[in-house]
Amino acid sequence: MGDYMTEERRWQRLHFQSWHRGTREMDLLLGAFADAHLPQFDAAQLDAYEALLACEDDAIFGWVTGARLVPEKHKGEVLALLTKHCINANVIPAKAGIQRER
Repeated sequence: MGDYMTEERRWQRLHFQSWHRGTREMDLLLGAFADAHLPQFDAAQLDAYEALLACEDDAIFGWVTGARLVPEKHKGEVLALLTKHCINANVIPAKAGIQRER
């Protein structure tokens, strides 16, 4: 992110990217999550979410459903919040989700 981008502009860009992923399913999943959580995110959480949005949709969906292992760089609070959001919205079954660390 360049110094020229304000936090408000950054938030707007991330919100737009969440609602315009390329598939309607991911638009709904990430858009609804962004509506619910982006306004409360601090700078570190915005960084993590921005990194997540740079990933392919099928990878994100696989991580959220537990079908794919989550790379270390994406493990954390934001992906856990996304998974919880999907479970609470009945997008994925409660037994799915991030493969838990032991």
